[in-house]
Amino acid sequence: MKDQIKFYENKLAYEMDPADLYEALENNLDIVVIDTRKAFGYEKEHIPTAINLPHREMTKENTKHLDKRKTYICYCDGIGCNGSTRGALAMAKLGFTVKELIGGLTWWKFDGYATLGTHPSKGTLVQCAC
Repeated sequence: MKDQIKFYENKLAYEMDPADLYEALENNLDIVVIDTRKAFGYEKEHIPTAINLPHREMTKENTKHLDKRKTYICYCDGIGCNGSTRGALAMAKLGFTVKELIGGLTWWKFDGYATLGTHPSKGTLVQCAC
């Protein structure tokens, strides 16, 4: 029983679903959303407030401007993409607190949340003072 509890506590410590992310953004929690895909994917469509930092470009040099007191939520396209996992691992290795968005951009939209970009999707738009 203790092993199960620890497993699920750890899982929740490192993952976040779209509803939890939406709520965190709405409540202006100290988080930064990172789109770990290449720039063309981000430009086409991304989660509101997200910054683009492709996982292959995460280095000490290009993350030095980021605040290590914040929690970083990494996402990619969805379950067929491992960019968010690679990004979360890279950020953790660089000393950042990180969570991975379960289901990525696909489940963000599936849950009814809007995206921004050249090909945005309609849905509930995040209303934060970010």
